[in-house]
Amino acid sequence: MEVAATIERFSPRTVSPTVAAFAKELTAAAAPSSQSRARAFLFAASRLGAFGEAMGLDLSPEVLVHPSVIERCCHPQTSAMSQPTRRTVRTNLRAIARALAPEPPPVLLSRERARPPYTRAEMADYLALCDAQPTEARRIHASALIGLCAGAGLVGADMKAVAGTDISSRSGGVVVSVRAGRRPRVVPVLARYHDRLLVAARFAGERLVIGGTAATRRNVTTPLTASLAGGADLPRLEIARLRATWLCEVAEMIGLRAFMDAAGITCSQRLGDLVASLPVVGEAEAVAVLGRRR
Repeated sequence: MEVAATIERFSPRTVSPTVAAFAKELTAAAAPSSQSRARAFLFAASRLGAFGEAMGLDLSPEVLVHPSVIERCCHPQTSAMSQPTRRTVRTNLRAIARALAPEPPPVLLSRERARPPYTRAEMADYLALCDAQPTEARRIHASALIGLCAGAGLVGADMKAVAGTDISSRSGGVVVSVRAGRRPRVVPVLARYHDRLLVAARFAGERLVIGGTAATRRNVTTPLTASLAGGADLPRLEIARLRATWLCEVAEMIGLRAFMDAAGITCSQRLGDLVASLPVVGEAEAVAVLGRRR
């Protein structure tokens, strides 16, 4: 009764009687569950009705309660409403649309979880496995793979074009110039992998560090990890876990957990927006921050 009375009393002065009647009809059809919900629906429906009237559209739910019309009604170029009001009106109009034509429930998709990092002991075992390979080339290629992944956070697309000349000692540490992949960049290497990558760089020269002859080849890591001799008690190396190992180590170095705990942040979704407003970090400073741990 109270909801019905709220709808019946609706008589705004800023819209025409025709628009007001449309808003009342639309709100009643959406069956709001409370007075406050009814008032929110009435306001949103009146904005939609006023837009439809201005555009010469038929004031009927079949015409106006359509996703494209709702978006146009709330677009900054067609609406004088403030941004917060536009968002609220659009949310309520979408709720009305769902009430008039319920959609099937969405299929719930589980979130893909990050791969767990390797422990220090596991990394020591894998490095020992690299050192036990039967030929110098295989020892160096395997060692370079781990150094690039766990020492610099590179993935397959990043590594496929890394040549020996892309690994160098400079800015107070060792860096890798990534030329392939979607994000070319220079990455500081964690100190414990410096020697391994420098040896690999000298061995490769202008050739590819982890083997192969063409930087355009698609799969650069699976053949290498699958061909490791020995280590029957170890699971096959996973590039995703090697990168996760680097990510966790760097996050610990820069105090990311302390920062997120202090800020009350549990998801990093907006951190990229914040980082975009920070000054660019120079190579020497990045090496000092990211390339020091052993």
